[in-house]
Amino acid sequence: MKKFIINGGKPLKGEVLVSGAKNSTVALIPAAIMGNSPVSLDGVPDIADVKALIEILEDFNCEVSFENNHLVIDPEHMVNIPMPEGKIQSLRASYYFMGALLAKYGEGVVGLPGGCSIGPRPIDLHIKGFEALGVVIENQQGAIHFSTPNGLHGAEIYMDVVSVGATINVMLAATMAKGKTTTENAAREPEIIDVVSLLNKMGAKIKGAGTSTIRIEGVDELTGTNHQIIPDRIEAGTYLTAAAAIGQGVTVKNVIFEHIEGFVAKMGEMGVQMDIYEDEIYVHPAQEDLAMVSIKTMPYPGFATDLQQPITPLLLKAQGEGTIEDTIYPKRIKHIPELVRMGAQAKVLNDQIHLSGPSCLRGAEVTASDLRAGACLINAALMAEGRTDLYGAEHILRGYDKIADKLQHLGADIELVEE
Repeated sequence: MKKFIINGGKPLKGEVLVSGAKNSTVALIPAAIMGNSPVSLDGVPDIADVKALIEILEDFNCEVSFENNHLVIDPEHMVNIPMPEGKIQSLRASYYFMGALLAKYGEGVVGLPGGCSIGPRPIDLHIKGFEALGVVIENQQGAIHFSTPNGLHGAEIYMDVVSVGATINVMLAATMAKGKTTTENAAREPEIIDVVSLLNKMGAKIKGAGTSTIRIEGVDELTGTNHQIIPDRIEAGTYLTAAAAIGQGVTVKNVIFEHIEGFVAKMGEMGVQMDIYEDEIYVHPAQEDLAMVSIKTMPYPGFATDLQQPITPLLLKAQGEGTIEDTIYPKRIKHIPELVRMGAQAKVLNDQIHLSGPSCLRGAEVTASDLRAGACLINAALMAEGRTDLYGAEHILRGYDKIADKLQHLGADIELVEE
């Protein structure tokens, strides 16, 4: 078991570099197996989810090398075998292998996906989209068996709910289906554009990424290529929040402002002073007169669900009362009892978070229930008086590349220890 030990109250100062996007990477890696020659990915974050995906690639007999955030995947000698259930249970994003295996082989066996426990995240939309493309699906003993007795074919698909996962998964399968596929009410997140960018470099014919309508003309084969992953907008938001709460002048580098425009606007509404440049944001020294705001998460370009937890400690520093309503994952509330243990004036009523500030946070023993709750508790511990022992560090290491090292470089007193 790993935990973070954080002695709070240390001001942050200097520069921090944002890594490549975790939510892109976990889709780009399965997409890479669809080619017939090596794919090179630059800017791959060194996180637990990537290591889990690499293990799955190696089980498929792909040749893989990963060093200094550079990942090379060679699928030339790949073998389509049932995906081991234990590894599938370790991360949600393993479901992208469904679409990739369908495109490459027309069949496969995939265990039901795991990942963070933040409430139900059904894959019904994925299955509905696959079935429209001609896929026959059976659930046998906790694993999904899928086949295409008549081959993959294009279709008109309408997503009942805006879903990043379903949009990407169906797109992967449709990339090598016969004919044309149109997906309406598609998700618009930057990570989808990133995946489409890779696929088109490999020879796919996809248009409309970043809009609600994606059009795909199926191709017979894909080839290897090189690709630079976009910066992680959630990691950027996490560090921007910490800088606003306890910084003495922090520059967050490798940021695409347009990807977090709604988040930055909400921080500006609170009174946080920032200077925005082409690929970095400077956060002025922390202020004590911040205004409380209310947040409602929405599909992109709205306020990201992955950022509502990391920003919560900053809201607790603000004056007044506010609410957080997560319309994407309403059960994403498990960080609140832990914050209350640290002295937060917060409660949950009918899945809506109610906050009162300013709250004076104190160090405590707390546990991260999921990835973004962990980021929230790190930010809270940086602000708190005294020592915090943050258990469940494994969740945080799933998605944040060298987070302890980066925060130490800014002046934080944080250490990752193993018990």
